[in-house]
Amino acid sequence: MELFSFPSLLVLSTIIVFYISKFVLNKRNQRNCFMLHYECFKGKEERKLDTETCAKVVQRNKNLGLEEYRFLLRTMASSGIGEETYGPRNVLEGREDSPSLLDAHSEMDEIMFDTLDKLFHKTKGLVSPSDIDILVVNVSLFAPSPSLTSRVINRYKMREDIKSFNLSGLGCSASVISVDIVQRIFETRENAFALVVSTETMGPHWYCGKDRSMMLSNCLFRAGGSSVLLTNAARFKSRALMKLVTVVRAHVGSDDEAYSCCMQMEDKEGHPGFLLTKYLKKAAARALTKNLQVLLPRVLPIKELLRYAIVRALKRRTTAKGESSASSGIGLDLKTGLQHFCIHPGGRAIIEGVGKSLGLTEFDIEPARMALHRFGNTSSGGLWYVLGYMEAKKRLKKGDKILMMSMGAGFESNNCVWEVLKNLDGKNVWEDSIERYPGMSKIPNPFTEKYDWINDDTMSFVRV
Repeated sequence: MELFSFPSLLVLSTIIVFYISKFVLNKRNQRNCFMLHYECFKGKEERKLDTETCAKVVQRNKNLGLEEYRFLLRTMASSGIGEETYGPRNVLEGREDSPSLLDAHSEMDEIMFDTLDKLFHKTKGLVSPSDIDILVVNVSLFAPSPSLTSRVINRYKMREDIKSFNLSGLGCSASVISVDIVQRIFETRENAFALVVSTETMGPHWYCGKDRSMMLSNCLFRAGGSSVLLTNAARFKSRALMKLVTVVRAHVGSDDEAYSCCMQMEDKEGHPGFLLTKYLKKAAARALTKNLQVLLPRVLPIKELLRYAIVRALKRRTTAKGESSASSGIGLDLKTGLQHFCIHPGGRAIIEGVGKSLGLTEFDIEPARMALHRFGNTSSGGLWYVLGYMEAKKRLKKGDKILMMSMGAGFESNNCVWEVLKNLDGKNVWEDSIERYPGMSKIPNPFTEKYDWINDDTMSFVRV
């Protein structure tokens, strides 16, 4: 009986160890989130919004007075946006005041299908549309029926059991939210593939009124988007570009000022548009602070966190004694755990504000500046243009960590950290223009060169 029991216990223990090992490995695989490939949209030459075209669009707005016209040109001159960004077709054709449903669908089809076609082409032999398990599409201002996810599924004849999510109203940070959704689903599914498509529809939402807080969106936002292929299958780690380290989301929408600082609405004359108020900077700072309070302890070394805690305690002590305590930035050396900073290219003020508050250098914020200049604010797809710039400049080396920072309506701050798994130098949308973007902190602005008179206060028509 004893001889029989020992082999039985040995077999039983072996089985238990096997299943425990399998469970642990499965859990590890499910926590994985590898980025296999990403593609950004680049429009055609005839879709570029150069200086002259922008001026013509402004002149067509019959609701503007001379001062509003001057304000718009002044804003464009200081926006940090260049002459090679892409605009929606109906605006370039002079139909911004009468967009159609077809215009919206055409704009979305061009961006989504262009990036997805290229993505599937470059990953041919690795994954096909029929392999996709999860599909997330985010477009804030356009939610048609059938949904945009259904449009993608129909185009690529995807599987019947695909899990699809169509997100709207989330603003510029929707791409990181989509990645977070994928990561959470990965925890319940093994060896899955996911697509995240991020873009925005500009044409049907071009503002044709004269409210200055709503005119800003026309100056900043441009046509663009991205598609990203993700998986949690460990066998693809050697083929992956990056691995997701962590995602943190912060929402300060309970505060009325933060909630209403970035809002789609109609002006007093009934013109629909997007309102950006003076409280936007305050809401962004609050949301970003809340986010980083959770995120940074996850990625910075203990040594740096201890140093920060000691320095902060000493400053509190000196302040309590009545001594002044001047400080700049957040007090943490982010470079101890992060090598690159992918800031949402929402505007020059946003980029510079985030850089200053985090103690970043001109080198650190250069990718966001250049992405804003070359492609403009492309909403939720903007982060991937910044990442593409880093890759095109061959800055991304194996083991580097990248902090992606995004902000959006709500008001939200959604950030994530990626770890680079191999030295990256792939060709992307920057291929034909990267040589024109050396490490410059400031680049010439064509609007300033052609409309320098707008900064002369003696030209104010109100004064005259």
